[in-house]
Amino acid sequence: MKQSPLRSKHAPMSVGAAIVFFALLAGCGESETNVQSGNRTGTLHWGNAAEPQALDPHIATGVPEHHIIGALMEGLVVKNRDTLKPIPGMAKDWSISDDGLVYTFTIRDDARWSNGDVLNAHDFAWSWWRALQPKLGNLYAYMYFPIANARQYYQGDIEDFSEVGIVAIDDLTLEVTLENPTPYFLQLLDHYSLFPVHRATIEQHGEPDERGTRWTYAGNMVSNGAFKLTEWEINRAVIVDKNPHYYASDDVRLNRVVFYPTENQTTEERMFRAGQLHYTGDVPIDKIETYRAAKNPALKINPYLGTYFYRLNMRVPHLQDSRVRRALAMTIDRQLITDKVLKAGQIPAYAMTPPNTLGYYPPTTFSFDPAAARKLLADAGYPNGDGFPVTEILYNTNEAHRKVAIAIQQMWREHLNIEVQLLNQEWKVYLDSESSGDYQISRAGWIGDYVDPNNFLDMWLCGGGNNRTGWCNPEYDRLILEQAPSAATEAERHAIFKRAETILLEDLPVLPIYTYTSKHLVHPSVKNVASNILNQNYFRDIYLQPASD
Repeated sequence: MKQSPLRSKHAPMSVGAAIVFFALLAGCGESETNVQSGNRTGTLHWGNAAEPQALDPHIATGVPEHHIIGALMEGLVVKNRDTLKPIPGMAKDWSISDDGLVYTFTIRDDARWSNGDVLNAHDFAWSWWRALQPKLGNLYAYMYFPIANARQYYQGDIEDFSEVGIVAIDDLTLEVTLENPTPYFLQLLDHYSLFPVHRATIEQHGEPDERGTRWTYAGNMVSNGAFKLTEWEINRAVIVDKNPHYYASDDVRLNRVVFYPTENQTTEERMFRAGQLHYTGDVPIDKIETYRAAKNPALKINPYLGTYFYRLNMRVPHLQDSRVRRALAMTIDRQLITDKVLKAGQIPAYAMTPPNTLGYYPPTTFSFDPAAARKLLADAGYPNGDGFPVTEILYNTNEAHRKVAIAIQQMWREHLNIEVQLLNQEWKVYLDSESSGDYQISRAGWIGDYVDPNNFLDMWLCGGGNNRTGWCNPEYDRLILEQAPSAATEAERHAIFKRAETILLEDLPVLPIYTYTSKHLVHPSVKNVASNILNQNYFRDIYLQPASD
């Protein structure tokens, strides 16, 4: 576990104890709440769901990390918070060649790092070189593969990085050449895996491809976004302050954001009611109907481009049989889970890609059919579940994950007569367990990084960093890596995706369960919170406007 770069003079207070402490102070009239003081000082108090695993944009993989990194760093483009259309970021403008292969970006002449250093095109070229170093273990390295020769370089087929389509023409000009026209390429540039990093700081604290060095510690980290890292106290708070060197600093209205790692949703909801948070990372299942019944405007539920699913470890002997995997898939009553367990408008999912993702509708190869599932399990050698090994579901700390796991545990017991155990781990341990393959069945979720079906399909490539199942199908890889990028029309491209996703759903190394909705409690003083389908916020746009007395 990464230690905090700063030491508090006082012992850390647990989140639960903090609630009691703040409530007592508020009751005695001796203290403002966080929300009251934050509205006065321009400090946003943000529930962030979990302690971040890492703040290195070339290592991080999770949503909690994304929030913080998005405040600290910025790519060539950002997205309009409402439309998600790419707009200028570190690049003030760009041009695209007529054949759609060459992108030429002009870097802002006022782009600076948080220490005042000039940021230029060479910083991007070096950062992208670093992200493609295999030793670094960037699980998002495949995000670079639309770039000419990036995949070949990452896989070791090409050793000279100058053959990759990334060239700093001069200090303010970055030229990127693609393998094929890629309609979502500009969207990729707003993902943290393609953010620039400060070379001198990284090299001061270790090798460029070394993981877990101290360059991301508070006091060390140099970033280029609207905010800079001030404090990081493990399991307590990550604090970022306004970056005066940011090119649009005058437009940033927040002075500080405090991110709270609150995995317990009930605790987080209590903190919100106690005035200690402006925004919660989620809402407890049991509270959704209460807020709805009261017509409380703090409750915000929106469509969310994401799929909740279970990963199956293909290295586990009894899960290697596709009949077993299909039997498990066909005995999950998804409608019951969304209607009776989750209750927030989630949609049952029978594919990895959410329906109508840029007009793409995924195939369906199975349904809820317990009788057919029992026959499949018997054909696999487990009639009525006899002899089926006790199997473990891993999930990270979250009440909704626990309730979904319990529901599925009961469904598999009822319909297949098999026993499942549940294992809960905190976020960082859970991520490590998944990455190392130390699990049998693991709860997972995939939130779109960009709006395109490719984002839900290219993660299942052989050896892909976010695959983590051990599943590999060369024909699937060929369709995703070769056929889809060279498709002449969008209809042809979608047809290829359907062929690929059919392969995935017939083999079922993953069990799709439902399409997400985003659920938050938001204080009315918070303005410009996004409601887009990626649930992606830009802290440079958010501001606090308390109601007038």
